[in-house]
Amino acid sequence: MAAVDRAALEAGLRVGMPATKAQALVQGLAVMDAEPEADAQALDRLALWALRRYAPIVAAEPPDGLVMDTTGADHLHGGERLMLADMVEHLGKVGFSARAAIADSWGAAHAVARYVKQTVSVVAVNATQDAILPLPIAALRLPDAIVRGLRVLGFDRVGELLQQPRAPLTLRFGPELGRRLDQAAGRLAEPIEPVRSADVVEVQRAFGEPIGAAETIARYVGKLVQALCVDLETKGLGARRLDLL
Repeated sequence: MAAVDRAALEAGLRVGMPATKAQALVQGLAVMDAEPEADAQALDRLALWALRRYAPIVAAEPPDGLVMDTTGADHLHGGERLMLADMVEHLGKVGFSARAAIADSWGAAHAVARYVKQTVSVVAVNATQDAILPLPIAALRLPDAIVRGLRVLGFDRVGELLQQPRAPLTLRFGPELGRRLDQAAGRLAEPIEPVRSADVVEVQRAFGEPIGAAETIARYVGKLVQALCVDLETKGLGARRLDLL
């Protein structure tokens, strides 16, 4: 089974279960061939929808998720919790069952959205590690082989791994385990490769060194806005309002 709906879950079916076993457990079970390529295309379309509606940085997280950097964008939707609730509601209207979470790290948001049984979750700033401690090790986005190996050793929860010395675990399972732990805890940055709409108009300026002075930022933002207006005019487009996030 590549995917199961809510009714199938309630009937005891799980992803990875042999189809013959699933059909034996549920009489008259409706089974359709998986279409991974079509699913990936649909996920990309959802990412573009979220890009236009919620945040400037959105990426597909196959096989069934989206990841977004909502920094500076949530206030446009009434705050983080209201934004997530709106997202889940709109997805539900078109037939998707969804859960959403906001956290300081991609790894923590992924884990909480999938393993905390709440439709909407917001992890408080600086509470990331506490939020992931009780979650199962499968929440860390580890390969199945590593998850099975950890379970053989008696590990079940993320908190149990965080209490262990890192070196023996790395020696046995490689650097992937430590990397995923650090990403989930927010100790290791994880860049998002965002989707790009074909019709998006954008301008950018790269700097060799970071800039921090407010007047310097304002000056370059002004120049970028001017360049953006030129591009919009060239394409016969315009903007009623520009929000600085």
